[in-house]
Amino acid sequence: MARAPLLQLSGITLNFGGDPLLDGLDLTVQPGERIALVGRNGSGKSTLMKVMAGLVEPDSGARVLSPGDSVGYMEQHPDMSGHATLGDFAASALPPDEAYRVEMAAEGLQFDPATTVGAASGGERRRAALAKLMAEAPDLMLLDEPTNHLDIAAVLWLEEQLRAARAAYVLISHDRAFLRALTRATLWLDRGTLRRQERGFEDFEAWRDKVWQDEDMQRHKLDRRIRAEARWAVEGISARRKRNQGRLRGLQAMRAERAAMIRRQGAADMALDAGPQSGKRVIEARGISKAYDGRTILRDFSLRILRGDRVALVGPNGTGKTTLLKMLTGEVEPDSGSVVHGTNLEIAVFDQNRDGIDPGATLWDSLTQDPGLGVSGQSDQVMVRGVPRHVIGYLKDFLFSEAQARAPVRSLSGGEKARLLLARIMARQSNLLVLDEPTNDLDIETLDLLQELIGEYDGTVLLVSHDRDFLDRVATTTIAMEGGGAATVYAGGWSDYRAQRGETAPPPAAAKPRKPARAAPENAPPARQKPPRPGLSFTERHRLEALPEEIARLEAEIEKLAGYLSDPDLYAKEPMKFDKATQALAERQGALARAEDDWLALAEKAEAEG
Repeated sequence: MARAPLLQLSGITLNFGGDPLLDGLDLTVQPGERIALVGRNGSGKSTLMKVMAGLVEPDSGARVLSPGDSVGYMEQHPDMSGHATLGDFAASALPPDEAYRVEMAAEGLQFDPATTVGAASGGERRRAALAKLMAEAPDLMLLDEPTNHLDIAAVLWLEEQLRAARAAYVLISHDRAFLRALTRATLWLDRGTLRRQERGFEDFEAWRDKVWQDEDMQRHKLDRRIRAEARWAVEGISARRKRNQGRLRGLQAMRAERAAMIRRQGAADMALDAGPQSGKRVIEARGISKAYDGRTILRDFSLRILRGDRVALVGPNGTGKTTLLKMLTGEVEPDSGSVVHGTNLEIAVFDQNRDGIDPGATLWDSLTQDPGLGVSGQSDQVMVRGVPRHVIGYLKDFLFSEAQARAPVRSLSGGEKARLLLARIMARQSNLLVLDEPTNDLDIETLDLLQELIGEYDGTVLLVSHDRDFLDRVATTTIAMEGGGAATVYAGGWSDYRAQRGETAPPPAAAKPRKPARAAPENAPPARQKPPRPGLSFTERHRLEALPEEIARLEAEIEKLAGYLSDPDLYAKEPMKFDKATQALAERQGALARAEDDWLALAEKAEAEG
């Protein structure tokens, strides 16, 4: 005899004062199902999960859980009040003799159960909530963004646990690789309506595009019928009034049907402006090391980053990815070694902790009161890449409504906070984009757009991410932080890195230190950074040693000439001086390009012969 469904939702409607968030929704979850729940940020995915868990009561409709079955929900922001440690929270629903389950989950998820709740970071709290769910092993697991704040090793551990689990589960995640590996059915929540496809996430995007194509065709046909009937209503009414009244009622019905069609939300209108071009050499790290409290974060690491590189940092949590990122950008000084920046760098930073956004400020103030974006004396405008824009119009580009503009930042979802931070950094001109965990909380469509923008960006990109699909699509160079101060540079993204190591698993948390390596040019194999050795001619060696000073001199002269030419009245007052300065600037720029090319060629030759 067939088993009853684990969970049934019938006619679920939920309205928070505006358009229905959930409208007459029906859902059935069978034992053992593996389901992806997808939809735009703000579409109601987390709310639907809370209805499924019994934590939110709908306005109408019924929720039926099969007798004897249990549901567990891992929420994004768990309430741990009343618990002293993360382990106490995670084991709170378990009998004492099963507390070992929490220890097993904590080892795989890489957090310390003895950490006090007050001292735990947001990421540690999320991992403890996930450990609680895994340890309790309910019949239906509801996981809301479980991979956020997990490194790749922990994500792979979680994949294996879910793959082997007997329980059914529903997943919300932005991690394509995670969803592709685990799901066999897809729920798509869109404009209050829930659609289901009996195939995993792998086929979602083709299905979504087909649905949208069919909608557009239906809307187009209905619009043509309405136009035709409207012309008849104006021109064709005759004395046969009964038949005409019926036709008019039909026209009114078509208009009502058209008005009921909720136009889907478009993609965010995001854009990146690379601004002034940086020098060919963007960053060069020479033998840098860093330690905190006696623990080595990085040891004798060298790296050269050129204009246009997309450099990704990967590795287990706690190995120093963000610290290395901050050393490369100059925010943190190395204990030894040096970091040299090229010319004309304009840096824009996406911070994983959203520290640059005041949770008590409104979205309006977050833009207009930013010293780099606000327009003096015009509190309703924001400077967007040098052009004033009305703050409401700019917020709408990032899919915020006019009503949200005066709402506090703390009222936003994680994905909406990420979009607000993107709005701030994309308003600035930059030629070095620093992205620390940019994929957390973004929906699939916004993530797609961000990938396209990075691909088209004329500047240089440094990023930290645990999203394997994102790394494969974006990175041209990968730095593997392997623990114990070791860091190794590989060409390509995540899959390329694994192939070069000959591995099917990510690197261990503490590997033996490797010699420092340099960032290879795109499509070139990685090479170890070594000092020049005999093999260059005397003239070439002397040239290689003299070039850094020459490059610095040319950069200073270019900066001085550019400042002189920035005077808008110079041409009118001193046309001859303007012409001479323009010619001198072009000559210095050409000389700088040649010097940088010479330095790169000689450095490569020295390393190849070393």
